[in-house]
Amino acid sequence: MEKVTIGNTDLEVSRINFGGNVFGWTLDEKQSFEILDAFVEAGFNFIDTADTYSWWVNGVGGQSETIIGKWMKARNNRDKLVIATKVGSETKEHPIDISKKHILKSVDESLNRLQTDYIDLYYTHFDDEVTPVEETLSTYDQIIKEGKVRHIAASNLSPERLEASFRASEENNLPKYVALQPHYNLVERTNYETQYAGLVEKYGLSVMPYYSLASGFLTGKYRSEDDLGKSVRGGGARKYLNDKGLGILKALDTVSEKHNSEPATVALAWLLSKPHIAAPIVSATSKHQLQTLFDAPKLHLDAEDLEILEIASN
Repeated sequence: MEKVTIGNTDLEVSRINFGGNVFGWTLDEKQSFEILDAFVEAGFNFIDTADTYSWWVNGVGGQSETIIGKWMKARNNRDKLVIATKVGSETKEHPIDISKKHILKSVDESLNRLQTDYIDLYYTHFDDEVTPVEETLSTYDQIIKEGKVRHIAASNLSPERLEASFRASEENNLPKYVALQPHYNLVERTNYETQYAGLVEKYGLSVMPYYSLASGFLTGKYRSEDDLGKSVRGGGARKYLNDKGLGILKALDTVSEKHNSEPATVALAWLLSKPHIAAPIVSATSKHQLQTLFDAPKLHLDAEDLEILEIASN
């Protein structure tokens, strides 16, 4: 199993990052255990979640971390995994918040739910754009020194606040973000490629894109309005049902047919071909869906494949 190292850390991760937002939402505990077992049995070790998943179900979240924690305890496999979770997202109880008070409270709650002593990668999930970056980073410094967190990463920060964070880290000898989790896929390229790719290069960040399959659109199962009811997540794909989106699906069909593969596998392989992309975040709710993820790191797209996909997605 190919692994890559995150940033300048000692964290070695498989090239698919399983997205735990489905645990306690579209998968119950038993189904979640089965998917997690299959994921690690295939040689993968990188699991992503957040303290607030899935707050849209119960208002507060915590279900995903709780299920992962129960599973790790049952399997006694914490030392074989790289666990990423996040802080700062809103719930029905509080707004977006990356203050010292909120982080200190949230990290302990995450550790309790995960039934672990440490978090490998701790993300700023959303930025309240009010808390000084120095306050957030100094709080991370505290919990790293306490052994609760090993490394920090960023998601949903503006380019300006990301740059400000690195300046603050340098000037105050505070921890630096080692990874970025942006919205990036074949149908959502512009923001990452124009606003963030340069910063990723400048600061040597590893990139774990979320919505890697565009809410399932890049699997090819949503090709008309009638298809949107196939999943509770189908509504998220509606905005891609246009000439550009359907053109990208056609390109994915062409390349996947050539490789006797599937559109989702090709879409992930395209991401993996990009500089600094370490492990796209992607979820699955069945063994068949898992297999399409497993195949992506093994699929090497040639120049012709990449040209077909680039033309369709530009």
